[in-house]
Amino acid sequence: MKRNQSGFTLIEIAIVLVIIGLLLGGVLKGQELINSAKVKNLATDFKNIPVFIYGYQDKFRAVPGDDPKADINLPAGGVKCGAVGTATATCNPGNGLIDGPWDSADITGTVESQLFWQHVRLAGLAPGPTLATADLLPTNSVGGVIGITSLSSFTAGDPTVAPNLKLTGTYVICSAGILGKFAKQLDLQMDDGSPVGGSIREFSQAGRGAALTMPTLTNNQIDDNLSFTVCMGV
Repeated sequence: MKRNQSGFTLIEIAIVLVIIGLLLGGVLKGQELINSAKVKNLATDFKNIPVFIYGYQDKFRAVPGDDPKADINLPAGGVKCGAVGTATATCNPGNGLIDGPWDSADITGTVESQLFWQHVRLAGLAPGPTLATADLLPTNSVGGVIGITSLSSFTAGDPTVAPNLKLTGTYVICSAGILGKFAKQLDLQMDDGSPVGGSIREFSQAGRGAALTMPTLTNNQIDDNLSFTVCMGV
């Protein structure tokens, strides 16, 4: 007795392979678009912060966070960082600088790099919480904190090896927790593509509040799969 054996024809197999290829291509393209969107959002953070500074200066003739009349210029709840003429490492209102660590978690209302965010929000320049006793630092599209400080307050690594890590400008904007592959794209998009050159640099950091250090490089590049803090001088 004959048995009929059925199977796939070459045409059917070819069709299945084409469909699988299209699906894989769609998945990869989709992931590429997601990654591009993350990098675009990260870049937008760096571009927006100088706009906040200039907008605040136009409005109040002062630097946000450092405004000696923040309690007068801003709506109820606006906090002036200490008394004018009383200087600390994190609070010296009216000196034209944003004092304090860029990633400060101090919520006592005595750190200008924290109050920067309250001032720009109360001025209507940026969204977000405004309570001075809250952690005011925003987060980026990958969950790391974003902060700003003056170059004079920015220290990282061993200053005898790399004073201020060679960043230039008046202020330094930093964004943490960025995977190496995103940091590379960000640097290429906004600067020279070098992790240790130009106005954008990538640093290693053990966590919020920890010192920034020069990253380990392989063939002059950072590791795609490690997280870095990206800083830009403006």
